[in-house]
Amino acid sequence: MSDKSDIRRVSLASAIGSTLEWYDFFIFGASAALVFNVLFFPSSDPLAGTIASLASFAVGFIARPLGGVLFGHFGDRIGRKAMLVLSLIMMGGVTFVIGLLPTYESIGIWAPILLTGLRLLQGLAVGGEWGGATLMVVEHAPAKHRGFYGSWPQMGIPAALILSTGVMAAVNAFTTKEEFLAWGWRIPFLLSAILVIVGYFIRKRVSESPSFNRLKSTKAQARLPIATIFKTQKKRVLLMVGSQAAENTSFYIAAVFSLVYLTQTLQIDRSVALRALMIAAAFTLIAQPLFGALSDRIGRKKVFMGGMIFLGLFAFPFFEMLNTRNEFIITVAMVLSLMIGQGSTQAIQPSLFGEQFPAAIRYSGVSVAYQLATVVWSGPTPVLAAMFVVWTGSYWPIAAYVLIAGLISTLCILPLREAAAVELEQIEHEESDVAVAAQPAVSRAMGGQTA
Repeated sequence: MSDKSDIRRVSLASAIGSTLEWYDFFIFGASAALVFNVLFFPSSDPLAGTIASLASFAVGFIARPLGGVLFGHFGDRIGRKAMLVLSLIMMGGVTFVIGLLPTYESIGIWAPILLTGLRLLQGLAVGGEWGGATLMVVEHAPAKHRGFYGSWPQMGIPAALILSTGVMAAVNAFTTKEEFLAWGWRIPFLLSAILVIVGYFIRKRVSESPSFNRLKSTKAQARLPIATIFKTQKKRVLLMVGSQAAENTSFYIAAVFSLVYLTQTLQIDRSVALRALMIAAAFTLIAQPLFGALSDRIGRKKVFMGGMIFLGLFAFPFFEMLNTRNEFIITVAMVLSLMIGQGSTQAIQPSLFGEQFPAAIRYSGVSVAYQLATVVWSGPTPVLAAMFVVWTGSYWPIAAYVLIAGLISTLCILPLREAAAVELEQIEHEESDVAVAAQPAVSRAMGGQTA
């Protein structure tokens, strides 16, 4: 645990750093929904081009578990801070290069190939970022306020949505449709260079995690964290993957697919969709620390389950509200989905997930569980949603998909450990099976069972 000024500095740095990295990620998602289908995946059928474009967005999720494994390994071996700085530079650099890419009209098939390759590198970087950013805060925070402070890096998600959507909306407002397709879409990507410089200096000033410093001082790092994860924590990881079903599917329907649904299926102006998404993200930004603080009072799982149930039940009303074509009602639908559903679940993930593992394998554990879920739930969702519309002409299969995901999440969250207000050091002593990958001195110090 750190003093108040230290934890506030770490929390703010994690929130700002996460905002910059997620900005890069969301810019790609918005572009995939709005312009990449025309510029990189031209097709005689506009919806076919959109599906191909969204597939390139999904490719980034395939690389995220690998990023979680690589960054998690070195984060558990040499430190959280170094991996955070590396992931930031990697993410920003790739995003900047995307802004310079020639389109299909200029270099043919190489355009989508290069775009997809860069998307893979983006996924690799963000796969390593999340675990490090959240653990830096969770491991610095006092036990009784871990939920509140743990929500701060998650505030980077709606903040990045506001920033990326705002930049997209501004460029869209000051350019014609032809100008936006010709060069305007590049501006949000090129701006990432400035954001990387800011983020680099912020993260360089943050102190290393106290939990990792304790490991390092006793030479207690796990030899091969990922091997220990799959040998001793497999059940827990699978439960954590399942617990994210509703949050991941509904988030990418609201933040990515809804842009396609509103602009192409319902023929609503692009600015309306972007404005609604930006307002919803602003409400979510405010709600997340409140949900985090609530979890410190009543427990992580109660707050998380409440969000899962809401997302499942709200799936059908969400699309009914979009179908009104009324901007106010569309905005309310976005606000409810993101503020209540995403706000309550995303805010809890850092503390809930961090409390499932001992320090020696914590970076690897939370990263692998979180990123595997993105492959299973997040990446395929916009593509599947677009295909459901093609096959059925209705939103019903999409809403049913989210409803089923809500049920899966609720069932998977029940067996996970509830450790609100429990010191992380106590968790260390409950996890004797991590000793197979740790130094003998640590092996003698640990005891207990896993979930």
